[in-house]
Amino acid sequence: MENLKAGFVTLIGKPNAGKSTLINQLIGEKIAITSVRPQTTRNIIRGAVTFDEAQVIFLDTPGILNLTQVKNLVDRHIIEEALKSLEGVDLIAVIVEPFTVSPEDRFILENLKNIPKPVFLVINKIDKIKPHELDSIKREYETLFSFAKIVPISAKKGTNLSILMGEIIQHLPLHPAYYDSDFITDQPERILVGELIREKIFDLTHDEIPYSVMLKVDQFEERPQDLIYIRASIYVEQASQKGILIGKSGKMIKNIGSLARKEIEKHLGCQIYLDLWV
Repeated sequence: MENLKAGFVTLIGKPNAGKSTLINQLIGEKIAITSVRPQTTRNIIRGAVTFDEAQVIFLDTPGILNLTQVKNLVDRHIIEEALKSLEGVDLIAVIVEPFTVSPEDRFILENLKNIPKPVFLVINKIDKIKPHELDSIKREYETLFSFAKIVPISAKKGTNLSILMGEIIQHLPLHPAYYDSDFITDQPERILVGELIREKIFDLTHDEIPYSVMLKVDQFEERPQDLIYIRASIYVEQASQKGILIGKSGKMIKNIGSLARKEIEKHLGCQIYLDLWV
């Protein structure tokens, strides 16, 4: 199609800035897990939305911490990979909360100074502040970086998301579509299922289970009568964490399974049988 715009947009920000909620809203599908726990996104997730005039491919990155304060080698690698994802994209959107600039925000902006790409500042969660507070927040960020655009939004409430999408499309290059129009994400269904289960683990266990908990989908099998059987194993670092996940008389693991099953059924559009093992 002539005059089509297409390009890659990286969403970057500190943990819990709302990147995953934003990408889910922009794509119109749940492709990234959301939780009040920081650092729940562990991999770079790619999702696309296609319009008549444009195709936008979003990269959702794990939350960025200041590397000077990160001692865990796995976390360092995750952050370094997220920063590498800035190479080769067409636009970078820095997602921040509407409060004072954090050390993590400063670290991100410092790493963007030598990257010759348009950078948007997306001030999320504006529903949590009064309108007159927004100007001072903008001014504080403008002293640190020269942004191509500043867009205040509320990803949770959907405020200004159409404005944000319009500005993104305006800054993309003319280019043929990279994917078919029905493409949504490159996340395999097994990975998405595993991430949805992890989300419910974090929601129900709060800070008792570390975000490093690993989950493997061992079996993903289509059965008669439009039923999918899913068996998944949850791996924890300490024996005490196993007890927390199982809960008294198995109550916790049942609750995790019940909530995860409903979310997975909504995503897959069919009935599932979920078998969880710790």
